[in-house]
Amino acid sequence: MSVKQKKLLSDNMIWLVLIVLVIFMTIANKNFASIANIKTMLTGESIKGIMAFGVAFAILTKGIDLSLGAVAALVGAITGALVQPVDLATRALSGGAHIPAAVSILLGILLGALIGGCIGAIIAYTQIPAFIATLGAQLICRAAAKIFSNRPISNLPDSYRFFGSGQVFGIPMIIIVFVVIAFLSWFILVHTRFGKSLYAIGGNIQAARVAGINVEKNMIKVYVWCSMMAAIGGILMAGRAGSSDPSTSGLNYELDAIAAATVGGTSHTGGVCSVTGVIAGILILGVINNGLVLMGVDDNMTNILKGVIIVGSVVLDMRKNIRKV
Repeated sequence: MSVKQKKLLSDNMIWLVLIVLVIFMTIANKNFASIANIKTMLTGESIKGIMAFGVAFAILTKGIDLSLGAVAALVGAITGALVQPVDLATRALSGGAHIPAAVSILLGILLGALIGGCIGAIIAYTQIPAFIATLGAQLICRAAAKIFSNRPISNLPDSYRFFGSGQVFGIPMIIIVFVVIAFLSWFILVHTRFGKSLYAIGGNIQAARVAGINVEKNMIKVYVWCSMMAAIGGILMAGRAGSSDPSTSGLNYELDAIAAATVGGTSHTGGVCSVTGVIAGILILGVINNGLVLMGVDDNMTNILKGVIIVGSVVLDMRKNIRKV
Protein backbone atom coordinates (compact mmCIF):
# COMPACT_ATOMS: atom_id res chain seq x y z
CA MET A 1 0.00 0.00 0.00
CA SER A 2 1.38 3.39 -1.01
CA VAL A 3 1.88 6.31 1.39
CA LYS A 4 -0.98 8.16 -0.31
CA GLN A 5 -3.32 5.21 0.14
CA LYS A 6 -2.33 4.82 3.80
CA LYS A 7 -3.06 8.50 4.42
CA LEU A 8 -6.43 8.21 2.68
CA LEU A 9 -7.30 5.18 4.82
CA SER A 10 -6.15 6.91 7.98
CA ASP A 11 -8.11 10.08 7.21
CA ASN A 12 -11.33 8.14 6.58
CA MET A 13 -10.95 5.35 9.14
CA ILE A 14 -13.67 6.76 11.40
CA TRP A 15 -16.19 6.64 8.55
CA LEU A 16 -15.23 3.04 7.82
CA VAL A 17 -15.84 2.22 11.47
CA LEU A 18 -19.26 3.89 11.23
CA ILE A 19 -20.16 1.89 8.11
CA VAL A 20 -19.13 -1.39 9.77
CA LEU A 21 -21.20 -0.54 12.86
CA VAL A 22 -24.26 0.29 10.76
CA ILE A 23 -23.96 -2.99 8.83
CA PHE A 24 -23.55 -4.98 12.06
CA MET A 25 -26.54 -3.30 13.77
CA THR A 26 -28.69 -3.78 10.66
CA ILE A 27 -27.90 -7.51 10.62
CA ALA A 28 -28.42 -7.79 14.39
CA ASN A 29 -31.84 -6.10 14.31
CA LYS A 30 -33.90 -5.55 11.17
CA ASN A 31 -35.68 -2.54 12.76
CA PHE A 32 -32.42 -0.60 13.02
CA ALA A 33 -32.39 0.52 9.37
CA SER A 34 -36.04 1.62 9.32
CA ILE A 35 -36.73 5.26 8.46
CA ALA A 36 -38.63 5.75 11.73
CA ASN A 37 -35.73 4.42 13.82
CA ILE A 38 -33.10 6.44 11.96
CA LYS A 39 -35.16 9.59 12.46
CA THR A 40 -35.53 8.78 16.16
CA MET A 41 -31.80 8.14 16.52
CA LEU A 42 -30.79 11.37 14.77
CA THR A 43 -33.30 13.38 16.77
CA GLY A 44 -32.01 11.93 20.02
CA GLU A 45 -28.35 12.57 19.21
CA SER A 46 -28.75 16.05 17.72
CA ILE A 47 -28.73 17.90 21.05
CA LYS A 48 -25.58 16.11 22.21
CA GLY A 49 -24.14 16.78 18.77
CA ILE A 50 -24.73 20.51 19.05
CA MET A 51 -22.96 20.48 22.42
CA ALA A 52 -20.15 18.43 20.86
CA PHE A 53 -19.55 21.21 18.32
CA GLY A 54 -19.22 23.55 21.28
CA VAL A 55 -16.81 21.50 23.37
CA ALA A 56 -14.73 20.60 20.29
CA PHE A 57 -13.63 24.24 20.13
CA ALA A 58 -12.45 24.03 23.74
CA ILE A 59 -10.62 20.73 23.22
CA LEU A 60 -8.98 22.19 20.11
CA THR A 61 -7.30 24.78 22.37
CA LYS A 62 -6.30 22.14 24.96
CA GLY A 63 -9.28 23.00 27.14
CA ILE A 64 -12.51 21.31 28.19
CA ASP A 65 -16.02 22.29 29.24
CA LEU A 66 -17.80 20.31 31.94
CA SER A 67 -20.58 22.87 32.42
CA LEU A 68 -22.56 22.15 29.23
CA GLY A 69 -25.34 20.06 30.77
CA ALA A 70 -25.83 22.41 33.73
CA VAL A 71 -25.91 25.50 31.49
CA ALA A 72 -28.50 23.72 29.33
CA ALA A 73 -30.62 23.00 32.41
CA LEU A 74 -30.43 26.61 33.64
CA VAL A 75 -31.26 28.13 30.26
CA GLY A 76 -34.01 25.60 29.62
CA ALA A 77 -35.60 26.37 33.00
CA ILE A 78 -35.47 30.15 32.61
CA THR A 79 -36.62 30.31 28.99
CA GLY A 80 -39.35 27.77 29.70
CA ALA A 81 -40.60 29.80 32.67
CA LEU A 82 -40.74 32.97 30.58
CA VAL A 83 -43.14 31.45 28.05
CA GLN A 84 -45.47 29.65 30.47
CA PRO A 85 -49.10 30.83 30.38
CA VAL A 86 -49.65 33.79 32.74
CA ASP A 87 -52.75 32.19 34.30
CA LEU A 88 -51.01 28.86 35.01
CA ALA A 89 -51.34 28.00 38.71
CA THR A 90 -47.92 26.34 38.82
CA ARG A 91 -46.13 29.06 36.80
CA ALA A 92 -42.50 29.37 37.91
CA LEU A 93 -42.55 33.17 37.57
CA SER A 94 -45.81 34.04 39.31
CA GLY A 95 -47.16 37.44 38.37
CA GLY A 96 -44.68 37.93 35.52
CA ALA A 97 -45.65 39.03 32.03
CA HIS A 98 -45.86 36.59 29.14
CA ILE A 99 -42.78 36.69 26.91
CA PRO A 100 -42.98 35.66 23.22
CA ALA A 101 -41.10 32.43 22.46
CA ALA A 102 -38.68 34.09 20.03
CA VAL A 103 -37.68 36.70 22.63
CA SER A 104 -37.31 34.03 25.32
CA ILE A 105 -35.07 31.91 23.08
CA LEU A 106 -32.90 34.92 22.20
CA LEU A 107 -32.56 35.83 25.89
CA GLY A 108 -31.58 32.22 26.66
CA ILE A 109 -28.82 32.22 24.05
CA LEU A 110 -27.57 35.59 25.36
CA LEU A 111 -27.56 34.16 28.91
CA GLY A 112 -25.47 31.26 27.65
CA ALA A 113 -23.05 33.71 26.01
CA LEU A 114 -22.77 35.67 29.28
CA ILE A 115 -22.03 32.51 31.28
CA GLY A 116 -19.46 31.43 28.72
CA GLY A 117 -17.84 34.87 28.75
CA CYS A 118 -17.40 34.66 32.53
CA ILE A 119 -15.93 31.14 32.31
CA GLY A 120 -13.60 32.14 29.48
CA ALA A 121 -12.39 35.27 31.26
CA ILE A 122 -11.58 33.26 34.39
CA ILE A 123 -9.62 30.70 32.36
CA ALA A 124 -7.86 33.29 30.20
CA TYR A 125 -6.83 35.76 32.88
CA THR A 126 -6.27 33.58 35.96
CA GLN A 127 -4.63 30.67 34.09
CA ILE A 128 -6.51 28.11 36.17
CA PRO A 129 -7.16 24.82 34.35
CA ALA A 130 -10.32 24.74 32.25
CA PHE A 131 -11.27 21.51 34.03
CA ILE A 132 -11.50 23.33 37.38
CA ALA A 133 -13.19 26.47 36.04
CA THR A 134 -15.89 24.57 34.15
CA LEU A 135 -16.41 22.07 36.98
CA GLY A 136 -17.12 25.03 39.27
CA ALA A 137 -19.44 26.52 36.65
CA GLN A 138 -21.24 23.18 36.41
CA LEU A 139 -21.97 23.16 40.14
CA ILE A 140 -23.03 26.82 40.17
CA CYS A 141 -25.35 26.56 37.15
CA ARG A 142 -26.98 23.33 38.31
CA ALA A 143 -27.60 24.79 41.77
CA ALA A 144 -28.91 28.04 40.24
CA ALA A 145 -31.36 26.06 38.09
CA LYS A 146 -32.65 24.19 41.17
CA ILE A 147 -32.98 27.44 43.13
CA PHE A 148 -34.86 29.02 40.24
CA SER A 149 -37.43 26.22 40.31
CA ASN A 150 -37.70 23.20 42.59
CA ARG A 151 -40.06 21.40 40.22
CA PRO A 152 -40.28 20.71 36.49
CA ILE A 153 -41.39 23.62 34.31
CA SER A 154 -44.19 22.40 32.05
CA ASN A 155 -47.10 23.61 29.91
CA LEU A 156 -44.78 25.16 27.35
CA PRO A 157 -46.55 26.67 24.31
CA ASP A 158 -46.26 25.21 20.82
CA SER A 159 -44.39 28.30 19.58
CA TYR A 160 -41.57 27.45 22.02
CA ARG A 161 -41.73 23.70 21.44
CA PHE A 162 -41.51 24.01 17.66
CA PHE A 163 -37.69 23.99 17.52
CA GLY A 164 -37.52 20.88 19.68
CA SER A 165 -40.48 18.88 18.41
CA GLY A 166 -41.71 20.54 15.20
CA GLN A 167 -41.06 19.36 11.64
CA VAL A 168 -40.41 21.02 8.28
CA PHE A 169 -41.35 18.91 5.25
CA GLY A 170 -41.24 15.84 7.48
CA ILE A 171 -37.76 16.59 8.81
CA PRO A 172 -37.55 17.19 12.58
CA MET A 173 -36.61 20.80 13.27
CA ILE A 174 -34.07 19.63 15.82
CA ILE A 175 -32.11 17.86 13.05
CA ILE A 176 -32.27 21.00 10.89
CA VAL A 177 -30.82 23.07 13.74
CA PHE A 178 -28.06 20.47 14.15
CA VAL A 179 -27.16 20.70 10.45
CA VAL A 180 -27.11 24.51 10.59
CA ILE A 181 -24.82 24.46 13.64
CA ALA A 182 -22.55 21.91 11.95
CA PHE A 183 -22.21 24.13 8.88
CA LEU A 184 -21.59 27.21 11.05
CA SER A 185 -18.91 25.34 13.04
CA TRP A 186 -17.19 24.26 9.82
CA PHE A 187 -17.31 27.78 8.41
CA ILE A 188 -15.86 29.30 11.59
CA LEU A 189 -12.98 26.83 11.84
CA VAL A 190 -12.08 26.82 8.14
CA HIS A 191 -12.89 30.28 6.85
CA THR A 192 -12.46 32.77 9.71
CA ARG A 193 -9.47 34.31 11.43
CA PHE A 194 -10.93 33.21 14.76
CA GLY A 195 -11.01 29.57 13.67
CA LYS A 196 -7.46 29.63 12.34
CA SER A 197 -6.32 31.28 15.57
CA LEU A 198 -7.76 28.39 17.57
CA TYR A 199 -5.65 25.88 15.62
CA ALA A 200 -2.58 28.04 16.28
CA ILE A 201 -3.33 28.36 20.01
CA GLY A 202 -3.92 24.62 20.35
CA GLY A 203 -0.79 23.79 18.38
CA ASN A 204 1.61 26.10 20.24
CA ILE A 205 0.29 28.86 22.46
CA GLN A 206 3.63 30.68 22.74
CA ALA A 207 4.10 30.67 18.99
CA ALA A 208 0.55 32.01 18.64
CA ARG A 209 1.40 34.93 20.94
CA VAL A 210 4.55 35.67 18.95
CA ALA A 211 2.43 35.66 15.78
CA GLY A 212 0.30 38.44 17.27
CA ILE A 213 -2.75 36.39 18.22
CA ASN A 214 -4.66 37.72 21.22
CA VAL A 215 -4.87 34.44 23.12
CA GLU A 216 -6.99 35.72 26.01
CA LYS A 217 -9.61 37.30 23.73
CA ASN A 218 -9.88 34.13 21.67
CA MET A 219 -10.15 31.90 24.73
CA ILE A 220 -13.10 33.97 25.95
CA LYS A 221 -14.75 33.56 22.55
CA VAL A 222 -14.22 29.78 22.74
CA TYR A 223 -16.18 29.44 25.98
CA VAL A 224 -18.84 31.91 24.82
CA TRP A 225 -19.34 29.55 21.87
CA CYS A 226 -19.41 26.49 24.16
CA SER A 227 -22.07 27.94 26.44
CA MET A 228 -24.15 29.22 23.53
CA MET A 229 -24.24 25.67 22.15
CA ALA A 230 -25.27 24.43 25.59
CA ALA A 231 -28.00 27.09 25.74
CA ILE A 232 -29.36 26.06 22.35
CA GLY A 233 -29.24 22.44 23.49
CA GLY A 234 -31.20 23.31 26.64
CA ILE A 235 -33.89 25.13 24.65
CA LEU A 236 -34.23 22.23 22.21
CA MET A 237 -34.33 19.77 25.09
CA ALA A 238 -37.17 21.62 26.80
CA GLY A 239 -39.00 22.02 23.50
CA ARG A 240 -38.70 18.34 22.66
CA ALA A 241 -39.89 17.14 26.08
CA GLY A 242 -42.48 19.89 26.59
CA SER A 243 -40.97 20.59 29.99
CA SER A 244 -37.67 21.28 31.73
CA ASP A 245 -36.57 19.66 34.98
CA PRO A 246 -33.75 21.69 36.62
CA SER A 247 -32.56 18.60 38.51
CA THR A 248 -32.17 16.17 35.62
CA SER A 249 -32.27 18.14 32.37
CA GLY A 250 -28.95 17.84 30.51
CA LEU A 251 -27.48 15.58 33.18
CA ASN A 252 -24.18 14.07 31.90
CA TYR A 253 -24.78 15.48 28.42
CA GLU A 254 -21.36 17.11 28.58
CA LEU A 255 -19.79 13.66 28.84
CA ASP A 256 -21.50 12.45 25.67
CA ALA A 257 -20.51 15.66 23.90
CA ILE A 258 -16.87 15.24 24.95
CA ALA A 259 -17.02 11.59 23.92
CA ALA A 260 -18.35 12.46 20.46
CA ALA A 261 -15.68 15.10 19.89
CA THR A 262 -12.95 12.76 21.13
CA VAL A 263 -14.08 9.77 19.08
CA GLY A 264 -14.32 12.14 16.12
CA GLY A 265 -10.59 12.81 16.29
CA THR A 266 -10.47 16.14 18.16
CA SER A 267 -7.11 15.88 19.89
CA HIS A 268 -6.82 16.60 23.62
CA THR A 269 -3.22 17.63 22.97
CA GLY A 270 -4.60 20.55 20.97
CA GLY A 271 -4.42 21.84 17.42
CA VAL A 272 -6.44 19.07 15.72
CA CYS A 273 -10.17 19.20 15.04
CA SER A 274 -12.43 18.32 12.13
CA VAL A 275 -16.14 19.09 12.01
CA THR A 276 -16.75 16.08 9.77
CA GLY A 277 -14.87 13.96 12.31
CA VAL A 278 -17.08 15.26 15.13
CA ILE A 279 -20.17 14.42 13.06
CA ALA A 280 -18.82 10.89 12.57
CA GLY A 281 -18.16 10.62 16.31
CA ILE A 282 -21.73 11.69 17.10
CA LEU A 283 -23.13 9.15 14.64
CA ILE A 284 -20.92 6.33 15.95
CA LEU A 285 -22.07 6.87 19.53
CA GLY A 286 -25.66 7.26 18.33
CA VAL A 287 -25.52 3.99 16.40
CA ILE A 288 -24.05 2.21 19.43
CA ASN A 289 -26.67 3.65 21.82
CA ASN A 290 -29.61 2.99 19.54
CA GLY A 291 -28.43 -0.39 18.30
CA LEU A 292 -27.75 -1.79 21.75
CA VAL A 293 -31.14 -0.58 23.01
CA LEU A 294 -32.84 -2.41 20.14
CA MET A 295 -30.82 -5.50 21.01
CA GLY A 296 -31.96 -5.28 24.62
CA VAL A 297 -28.49 -4.72 26.05
CA ASP A 298 -28.35 -3.30 29.59
CA ASP A 299 -27.63 0.45 29.86
CA ASN A 300 -24.66 -0.23 32.11
CA MET A 301 -23.02 -2.37 29.45
CA THR A 302 -23.60 0.42 26.92
CA ASN A 303 -21.79 2.89 29.18
CA ILE A 304 -18.92 0.44 29.66
CA LEU A 305 -18.55 0.11 25.89
CA LYS A 306 -18.64 3.90 25.44
CA GLY A 307 -15.97 4.29 28.12
CA VAL A 308 -13.72 1.78 26.38
CA ILE A 309 -14.20 3.58 23.05
CA ILE A 310 -13.33 6.98 24.57
CA VAL A 311 -10.18 5.73 26.30
CA GLY A 312 -9.14 3.82 23.18
CA SER A 313 -9.62 6.94 21.03
CA VAL A 314 -7.39 9.02 23.30
CA VAL A 315 -4.71 6.30 23.44
CA LEU A 316 -4.66 6.06 19.64
CA ASP A 317 -4.45 9.85 19.38
CA MET A 318 -1.51 9.96 21.79
CA ARG A 319 0.31 7.20 19.91
CA LYS A 320 -0.24 9.07 16.66
CA ASN A 321 1.28 12.23 18.17
CA ILE A 322 4.26 10.30 19.54
CA ARG A 323 4.96 8.90 16.05
CA LYS A 324 4.86 12.41 14.61
CA VAL A 325 7.44 13.58 17.16
